[in-house]
Amino acid sequence: MYQNRLQRYMPQLVKRLFELYGTHWDFYEILSQLEKIMRKAAKENELLTYPQQENKSWIENSNTVGITLYVDLFSNDLQSLISHISYFEELGINYVHLMPLFARPKGENDGGYAVSSYRKIQKPLGTITDLAQVATAFHAAGIKLVVDFVFNHTSDQHKWAIEAKKGNKKYTEYYFIYSDKSEVDRWNNTLREIFPNTRQGSFTYVKEVSGWVWTTFNSFQWDLNYSNPHVFIAMCKEMLFLANLGIDVLRLDALAFVWKQKETICENLPQAHILIQSFQYVAKIACPSLIFKSEAIVHPDQVIQYIKADECALSYNPLQMALFWSSLASRDTRLLTHSLQHRWHIPEKTNWVNYIRCHDDIGWTFSDEDAAEIGINGYDHRNFLNKFYTGRFKGSFAKGEPFQLNIKTGDCRVCGTMASLAGLEQAELKKNSLYRKMAIARIKMIYAVLFALPGIPLIYQGDEWAHFNDYNYLKNKKTKTDSRWVHRIKHNWEKPYSYQSQKEIYEIIKKLIWSRKTEQLLSGSYIQFYNTQDSHVFAFSRGKIDILANFSESDAFFTLPNSKSQKYIDILSKNTYKTNTTQKLTAYEVRWLKEYNNEIYNN
Repeated sequence: MYQNRLQRYMPQLVKRLFELYGTHWDFYEILSQLEKIMRKAAKENELLTYPQQENKSWIENSNTVGITLYVDLFSNDLQSLISHISYFEELGINYVHLMPLFARPKGENDGGYAVSSYRKIQKPLGTITDLAQVATAFHAAGIKLVVDFVFNHTSDQHKWAIEAKKGNKKYTEYYFIYSDKSEVDRWNNTLREIFPNTRQGSFTYVKEVSGWVWTTFNSFQWDLNYSNPHVFIAMCKEMLFLANLGIDVLRLDALAFVWKQKETICENLPQAHILIQSFQYVAKIACPSLIFKSEAIVHPDQVIQYIKADECALSYNPLQMALFWSSLASRDTRLLTHSLQHRWHIPEKTNWVNYIRCHDDIGWTFSDEDAAEIGINGYDHRNFLNKFYTGRFKGSFAKGEPFQLNIKTGDCRVCGTMASLAGLEQAELKKNSLYRKMAIARIKMIYAVLFALPGIPLIYQGDEWAHFNDYNYLKNKKTKTDSRWVHRIKHNWEKPYSYQSQKEIYEIIKKLIWSRKTEQLLSGSYIQFYNTQDSHVFAFSRGKIDILANFSESDAFFTLPNSKSQKYIDILSKNTYKTNTTQKLTAYEVRWLKEYNNEIYNN
């Protein structure tokens, strides 16, 4: 098996590595080292207790539904996570993404994205053996396991960085370290500052190395130097180690930044794609079931560039997420429809990971060009959305917190739980039954649309219980300046909800999940977005199922498209509707309309 895969994929791997490292005098020695690493990993991979397959069709199956969670907030530790498998099974979850759980410094660590070891688990969560046991238990239950692969940088406490601080030349070359400040300035002239409110430039002076270290994100996160082929080999070892624990999917963190080139912005460079493809071909040869998930929260034009069968077969869909919230605030789906009509379609054997909320903030990642084409000013619209979701717009239903707020311009990103941003927190605080009814309908609608889209729908932990914002983060010195902690909430297993409306949301989401899982017509990648005359309506076809959704409190109207059937049945409500008649959608109503006749529809 290994030999067959080596013969099939090695030419593609060599081609890409030659583009990156072909000028190195020891190029063929590098290839020899890499082959030995892959052969060893492949032997270990064959010993895993579950079948390793190149068939990755599960990413297009409507049965696949995911959740993202922090182990400490969800179950305290990895061993306890195993005991909650029954919870996932009841809810219908079979794809679980564990947020950063590898070893990190006790102090600043960017929420776990400053990794000090890829082979150790953060102590309170357990051990690497525990993670392997989680993988085994998950696979026995038919659950895919996803973890983060932070491969753009390491912590400054990683053993490689520690050796670099000692002057070990091998490891100083693992990073970008410059003794000449003028060279640093030349780099900085073309680079974008990621956190301009907290630090300037992309370099940090480090006394131990008597120079400036490239630190794109934070001073304690040292960027890896992938122009050094030995860094690539070292990170391949870490990647294959994780795969052989039983990891199914690696989320590639900050992948847009992994290649540096002078006189460029050092983001989304062609070599970054070649590098990721090289990792992918190593995985195809040694651990064939491993899948990469792209985390490129960038301009829509650039997001789609990472989605390829030989690069990242999965990708977050930040455009869909942001435009769901945009449409809820504006009650206008034109930008959502227009953007997705020409930005949704991706190569075969790939898929989107669609979501409402995640662990991070919401950035308004739509294209200004798309907005302008339908008469919307992108800058003004972002300003409106920021105000609407952070309590600065009269009449807003949302309760959110600004992140990285620019006091002068008002620009920011938005934090908050799904339920708080969707109006349920405000409704319960005001004890307003109408607000509550609208919030519940709003939440049901957006999740019904999410679960009807092609791709893997991903829930963020606690949103299934409609958790409200936790403002206690403001009382903690470590978190008070980072509003993302408002939606990073510890789950209370003894009392998962405080209001009956939250329990109602749980039941709604569970029912929607199972409606998706049992409807195979929602599998596959086919989708056609409809132009609607009513701007409140978002509508699309999944082949023999049409989805209609009203993104407003007002009545909305849509004419059903032509069909061979005389009637449709709504999978969600079981109501039937005539074809080719204008349908009225009440406040936040959503329908999954399936052609209805004895041959096509089975109850």
